[in-house]
Parts: sequence; C-alpha cells; structure tokens
Amino acid sequence: MASGADEPHYGPGGRGFYGAVTVSARGQVVLPAQARRDLGIEAGTKLLVLGDPEQGLALMTIDALMRNLQGSSALLEQIQGHVRPGHPDDEQG
Repeated sequence: MASGADEPHYGPGGRGFYGAVTVSARGQVVLPAQARRDLGIEAGTKLLVLGDPEQGLALMTIDALMRNLQGSSALLEQIQGHVRPGHPDDEQG
C-alpha cells in the first residue's frame, strides 16, 4: 500500500487518527474505510454516540462498552468492599 493522506496515523496503544469527516445536511457522517476495517465496523454495527461538552463526541461499539462496564463492575465491587460500614479500613486509630 502506498503512503498517502488516506492512511491512518497510529499513536500510543494503537489509537488512530483517520482524518476528518463532514456532517451532511441530514446530520450524517461517513466513517473512513480504514477505520471501519481496523475496528471491525460493518454494515449493521450499532455505535453509541457519547458526548462531553468540553471534549466533543466519541463513537463506541456496544461490545466495547460492555467490556468496559464489566471491568468497571469488578472495580466498583472492590471499592464498595472498602467503604462498607464495619470494614477494617473504616476503623480510626
């Protein structure tokens, strides 16, 4: 494959910059083909649209969110174990 403007630029952890897209009059965008290939996004893939007023939008597959939530659930349980009343870490000397 020849080097060119269409190739993504990969950063730490394999994160990529795939270019810029333009929002159509109907509010639609086209995801760059290389991004779809790299991330396994095909026709019918559901994407979640997440927003932050300061940082903008992010797209995430439902599968990726579920993996993140499972990890968060385990972490939450560990944290809750340390803040429950009567837990040894709650005792003050």
